Amino acid sequence: MAPSSYPRSGGYPPMTHDYRVARERMVKNQLVPRGITDRRVLEAMKKIPRHLFVEEALQGEAYNDHPLPIGHKQTISQPYIVALMTQALELKGDEKTLEIGTGSGYQTAILAELSEKVYTVERIRPLMENARKLLAELGYVNILFKAFDGTLGWKEYAPYDAIMVTAGAPRIPDPLLEQMADGGRMVIPIGDRYSQDLIKVVRKKDDYRQENLGGCRFVDLVGVHGWKES
Repeated sequence: MAPSSYPRSGGYPPMTHDYRVARERMVKNQLVPRGITDRRVLEAMKKIPRHLFVEEALQGEAYNDHPLPIGHKQTISQPYIVALMTQALELKGDEKTLEIGTGSGYQTAILAELSEKVYTVERIRPLMENARKLLAELGYVNILFKAFDGTLGWKEYAPYDAIMVTAGAPRIPDPLLEQMADGGRMVIPIGDRYSQDLIKVVRKKDDYRQENLGGCRFVDLVGVHGWKES
């Protein structure tokens, strides 16, 4: 479980050493000054080779303070948002974590480093397959993938200690609330299709407490309990 050794990953290709300084600079300049204090989150952000999760032509921008396109009208979130959402889940290392929106797989890797098991759902199958391949090459063995409507969650393995939704929704999908464990945490962007607020939900039995973590902008959460595909 120690973040210094990362036993769940099989080691990264030698080329990632070229980006070590960029990762350290990203953490020092973008994350720490904005209030990212969770040591395990910071260590994961320093170690995971974000540049491998974007197209080769964009690898030089991978550690800059902005999102990047990953195809299929989807994006990889800016590093700060990844860190903020991850920190809000308060992961200790023994959680079952549900991720809605696998995307590039970068956020999945962060969650896999910090959780016991990650269940990730992606409606766009080519993205899911690309992420699955890369994460397997990097040695992750604690991730399960499903091509499915993420607004329905993944009922088979519920309840979850932590749920992260990486797309903006008009409201919190009821199935995701139902699949939260008692004491579980969820982070989800809620708003219209142009801007959202990042909402943290904590479940205490049948009470769901909400906290607004600030404004953000994500691609649409498409599905039965989200937006219709445009």
